[in-house]
Amino acid sequence: MPATTPPAATTGSALLERLGLPGRDNGEPPSSTKRFPDGAAWRMEIPSVEGPACVRAVLDGARSRQVPIRRMSQGTGVFLHTDEELDEMAGLAADAGLELSLFARPCAGWGVSAAARSDIGALLAPVAAGQTQLAAVLDDVLRAVEHGFRSVLISDLGALAVVGKLRAAGDLPEDLQVKVSVMLPAANASSARILEDLGANTLNLPTDLSVAQIASIRSAVDIPVDIYVETPDNTGGFVRHHEIPELVRVAAPIYLKFGLRNAPDVYPAGTHIEATTVALTSERVRRARLGYELMTRAGVDLNTSELRAPGLAVPQSR
Repeated sequence: MPATTPPAATTGSALLERLGLPGRDNGEPPSSTKRFPDGAAWRMEIPSVEGPACVRAVLDGARSRQVPIRRMSQGTGVFLHTDEELDEMAGLAADAGLELSLFARPCAGWGVSAAARSDIGALLAPVAAGQTQLAAVLDDVLRAVEHGFRSVLISDLGALAVVGKLRAAGDLPEDLQVKVSVMLPAANASSARILEDLGANTLNLPTDLSVAQIASIRSAVDIPVDIYVETPDNTGGFVRHHEIPELVRVAAPIYLKFGLRNAPDVYPAGTHIEATTVALTSERVRRARLGYELMTRAGVDLNTSELRAPGLAVPQSR
């Protein structure tokens, strides 16, 4: 039987649209009407909050600079904190009413993987290499939950799928949120939808996507997206503060994430570099204040979520 030829009018864009996905990145993206559960369009996040001293630096800086931080995230891994440190971090965040998301590691980059240290290591370092390491990632999730945390960062596709299934089965708390790391990239609408279907609650998008590309992803998923408006050097070193108003317009609900260019890579962090991590954290809060002032000048609606707002995975202090 001769092979059939698709109609000439069939294109990749048309096929994507048939699947309910945008066929192309719109040069004039529409405004997003999606919102956080409380109706807010945006929230601010400080990443790389590595330990109790850094949590205190965020809380002190947010108070003194009058900047509405609503989420903190950590990158070193749950297993590199003591029980006492985890309890202190959870208690500080719970008392303040902020979300604190801890990274579920280890990953290949923390282990003995030679490939993770090769020229293509940036692609391989975030994965859980083998079942023993995947089980260790789950141990990190379980330990975070035990200490009251209700938000974990995941950088491995299999780990995301397993955590999603365990949560649905009742083996993990129903209110546990999964924040997808920037190291598990969703660079198009189809990839983003897959991560959402697997159980992601927020997506940290690749740092170099254009506003139009981000808008395409927003049209395909309902969960919040995290966007670095300032990016660490090892993920691009972009300073996109001037794009904040447009990012809020097209990508809401959005976490505006303030990394830091021209700063050392501190992962995995510890007390040996605590002075550095605290100083970097304080500067990230200052950068968030700069973003807030820019939004004020640009006429962006400054209404953001209140502390302990619906959808914020605030730890349960023990």
